Amino acid sequence: MEVNIGVTVLDKERKVLGTIDHVVRDTWSGEQKKFIVRRKAPEEDLLLSPTDIAEVTDGEVKLNKDEGSLPTT
Repeated sequence: MEVNIGVTVLDKERKVLGTIDHVVRDTWSGEQKKFIVRRKAPEEDLLLSPTDIAEVTDGEVKLNKDEGSLPTT
């Protein structure tokens, strides 16, 4: 699933976590490997992978995990 910069990210409970700020791609294949979710201070930004995504819709990315189980940067 492809994600875009600026899209809102929600956890599995539909809580807004932040917006996608950066996408890391494999330099050979162009495949998205990781993406960073920018959050408001004092919350730490999140470093996520495509396997964390449950659903991508127009303007939203819904994750398959809740906020407490997500890795930070």
